[in-house]
Amino acid sequence: MKRNSLTTLPENLAQKLPNLVELYLHSNNIVVVPEAIGSLVKLQCLDLSDNALEIVCPEIGRLRALRHLRLANNQLQFLPPEVGDLKELQTLDISTNRLLTLPERLHLCLSLQYLTVDRNRLWCVPRHLCQLPSLNELSMAGNRLAFLPLDLGRSRELQYVYVDNNIHLKGLPSFLYNKVIGRSGCGAPIQVSEVKLLSFSSGQLTVFLPAEVKAIGTEKDHVLPLQELAMRTLHHTYHASLKDLGFLSPVSLPRSLLELLHYPLGYCHRCSEPMFTIVYPKLFPLRETPMAGLHQGRTTVSFVAYCCSTQCLQTFDLLS
Repeated sequence: MKRNSLTTLPENLAQKLPNLVELYLHSNNIVVVPEAIGSLVKLQCLDLSDNALEIVCPEIGRLRALRHLRLANNQLQFLPPEVGDLKELQTLDISTNRLLTLPERLHLCLSLQYLTVDRNRLWCVPRHLCQLPSLNELSMAGNRLAFLPLDLGRSRELQYVYVDNNIHLKGLPSFLYNKVIGRSGCGAPIQVSEVKLLSFSSGQLTVFLPAEVKAIGTEKDHVLPLQELAMRTLHHTYHASLKDLGFLSPVSLPRSLLELLHYPLGYCHRCSEPMFTIVYPKLFPLRETPMAGLHQGRTTVSFVAYCCSTQCLQTFDLLS
């Protein structure tokens, strides 16, 4: 059904083709993925690239056998959270759209191996994405990213990360060191005031920190803020039962902090201690690492080690 100038799908498609496994509809003029798509329960591959898609219906989440979903080169501004119900999904290509954010439940796609979101309008990457256990390749080139999640690269499965042409991006989590990284066109010289984010400077280098970070610690700080200490204590105390935190109601703990217990900002790059509100960053300019030879020319990009305390900050060494 490709290259037929289709504008929609037949409502009785599932009745006529109940055992359909692969459906290629790229290079048409389809604007909406209709509810009827959810009836193709045996579908494993769906290609809707190069259409005029503006809406993907929530029923997409009923395709429980789907392994490959290609939605590149469309007009999508968002994807429904039901995408997170696709437990068998291995490949998701949503490049060249108008996405401002990724689906909020995307981290539940536990089989996802290849995620491509190049050339969109993303300004951040949900930290939950770092929990995808099977993700091997992540490509986010040509977006508006100024920072990356603290834990990106912590998973051993993730080996390829491409963030080329995100001009505001100057900091790469130290977990990405020794992995395949595409970062050409990053770290353009701009004034910190142009981007309203918390920033950290060392010498002439400046990196922007994730928006969720509330405070930056330094070597002079010898006592953790009370809120951070309380969060770490709660996490350690109830770690075994974090999947059922019903006993901690929003009355006893604000919803934002309750979510942090489930998904911390990140884990210390030195000792793996969870961090919730404050981080202790340490910069390692890429041009001063053995990787400098792989990236020709001067670069203002740095690897950033996010530590949990002054002790870890002082003892962390990227190259050891």
